[in-house]
Amino acid sequence: MKSYTNLEQSKKLAEFLPLESADMSYRPYREEGGISDYQADLCPYKFASWIGIPCWSLAALLNYLREIDYFPEINVDEFEVTMLINYYNEDEARPLAPVHNIKIKAESFIDACYEMIITLNELKLL
Repeated sequence: MKSYTNLEQSKKLAEFLPLESADMSYRPYREEGGISDYQADLCPYKFASWIGIPCWSLAALLNYLREIDYFPEINVDEFEVTMLINYYNEDEARPLAPVHNIKIKAESFIDACYEMIITLNELKLL
């Protein structure tokens, strides 16, 4: 089971998430002739003594959502994970602004959380 963001997801999240929110990192795996690959390391990114790519566990992603006041509803069945966030749009100038929702479906918890954060960022809600 996938327990942290893959390298591509990590690179994308590192573009806009605070790096201190990462709880893991990918470090370069060196072979003769240069870097051949990256491997995940449980060393928290902020304590890494080498340059690496930040990586997020499911706990770190959910904690980040909590810190910015988004509390997803998560439903799981045998085929997929569904994540739903409802939010109130304060920019709409009505006494009772509508509540909007974002619904994400993915194969794993990590993928659902990653897609939710990407969607929130695209909607400028982070």
